[in-house]
Amino acid sequence: MRRLRTLFVIASLLFAGFASAAPSADPWDIWNASDESRAAHIDHSAWQELLTRYLKTSPKDGIARFDYAHVDSVHRRLLDVYIEQLSDLDPRQFTRAEQFAYWVNLYNALVTQLVLKKYPVDSITSLGAWYQFGPWDKKVTKVAGEKLSLNDIQHRILRPFWPDPRLFYLLNCASLGCPNLPSFTLSAKNTEQQLNDGARAYINSSRGVAFEDNKLVLSRLYDWYAKDFGGEEGVQQHLLKYAEPALAQQLKSFKGDTRYRFDWDLNKQ
Repeated sequence: MRRLRTLFVIASLLFAGFASAAPSADPWDIWNASDESRAAHIDHSAWQELLTRYLKTSPKDGIARFDYAHVDSVHRRLLDVYIEQLSDLDPRQFTRAEQFAYWVNLYNALVTQLVLKKYPVDSITSLGAWYQFGPWDKKVTKVAGEKLSLNDIQHRILRPFWPDPRLFYLLNCASLGCPNLPSFTLSAKNTEQQLNDGARAYINSSRGVAFEDNKLVLSRLYDWYAKDFGGEEGVQQHLLKYAEPALAQQLKSFKGDTRYRFDWDLNKQ
């Protein structure tokens, strides 16, 4: 019994640590290569079909929710085949712009696949081993002979080689507190538009920025990844850049305390 209590305490501390801190950007150098002369494009139409059919944005709160409960066997298989097809490619044989879209779409598709395999669940954080906060370190695919986890894709490939904080608005963690799962697949052509649209949508929602009880309430994303935004001052400038005029004025004049929050409940319909 004492051993079980000790293990429970250790697990609780681990969960608290993972929930309050984010991995650092640690470049995996083998992925830092591309073929800028190649004009080929990667087909993401299968992923788009699932998004069109099962992802709906609520007009009340602006949150995009995925209808995990009603994904039929045909579309489950379509998702599996899509991920298999992406995993069979070597993204380094494409341009950097095409690669970025590849990694973002693959990441979001893998998150959705993980949830579907275990659904019904209340939160993606329950999908890891008992001693882990979520499935982020689990090896979930294999690309060019390398086994990859979600953390590998986000923190060892995307963040180091595409150091743009707007990246976080395109990666979805299947949670209500996360930026919306993009309704349209990313492509080399629409990346800049999606990055800007994602920033505006999240910052101007209560999930990103809110004022409650004389306090500024920010998404914990701006705490976890403050360094990516350029520190506290960088976060402030970033929020002002994409905030609607009324919100920007509030941010400029606010002198009180700031706190952070994040809702890990599943983004289910």
